[in-house]
Amino acid sequence: MFAALSRRLREYALLTRFDRPIGTLLLLWPTLWGLWLGAGGIPDSKLLVVFVLGTLLTRSAGCIINDFADRDVDPCVARTRERPLAARRISPYEAMALFVSLMLLALGLVLQLDTNTVLLSLVAAGLLGTYPLCKRFFPAPQLYLGVAFGWAIPMVFMATQGYIPTIGWMIFAATVIWACIYDTFYAMVDREDDRRIGIHSTALLFGRYDLLIIALLQVLMLALLAVVGVLADLGAIYFLSVVGAALLFIKQAWSARARTREACFEAFLDNNYVGLVLFIGIALATAQR
Repeated sequence: MFAALSRRLREYALLTRFDRPIGTLLLLWPTLWGLWLGAGGIPDSKLLVVFVLGTLLTRSAGCIINDFADRDVDPCVARTRERPLAARRISPYEAMALFVSLMLLALGLVLQLDTNTVLLSLVAAGLLGTYPLCKRFFPAPQLYLGVAFGWAIPMVFMATQGYIPTIGWMIFAATVIWACIYDTFYAMVDREDDRRIGIHSTALLFGRYDLLIIALLQVLMLALLAVVGVLADLGAIYFLSVVGAALLFIKQAWSARARTREACFEAFLDNNYVGLVLFIGIALATAQR
């Protein structure tokens, strides 16, 4: 019995990507940027717990709903054919039961916050539930993913300041652009499989100009972050972190220049350090006030 339970829990961990925390980290870093900027330093411990746990729960739920929508497509892609739903090791009903459970836990967390933040969370839930459908008809689903991943930014500013200031929307825009950057690298890994089965992505949309457009998006993101630094008067330490992010972007472009699957996936993973460097810059800058 314990062996069977252990195998089941392992399948749940694979389904929710607990074994691959990169997605949670990419969702968490902008949330922490917003929390520290919104609070002007270390945020209230209650808010920190709510948003960190909420990020973990919603990312896990998002993986489930994505795999549920793709359960008949994933078996056709080399990288995804062994996912629990694709390999039929978990039933769709079982997966949806887990999805609902995680979303209810996330709802319980967000109900600890003010009414306006709760209302914003409903938008986040709608984005989370509809993203998997975008790949069927929207030519740039990475843009929709960015909005879904970035929606925590308006929420954290509402929770910390009671409204969403200009820098909040600018951080949101930078987060949307960042998601387009790293998820295009991710989509480049599956480009040929996606083309064959009719799934849309920015890797296909950008075509041979993929690395050029990624570079332009990186410049735009850095410009937005620089403006945030000026408006919020974050000082030299913050701008050093923006320079650090720029150097990491250059490294990504160089490593992905051959467009091999391994190189593109490495560039995708490297974005975790971009998020970390920027968070360190924000945390140190706000600590000096």
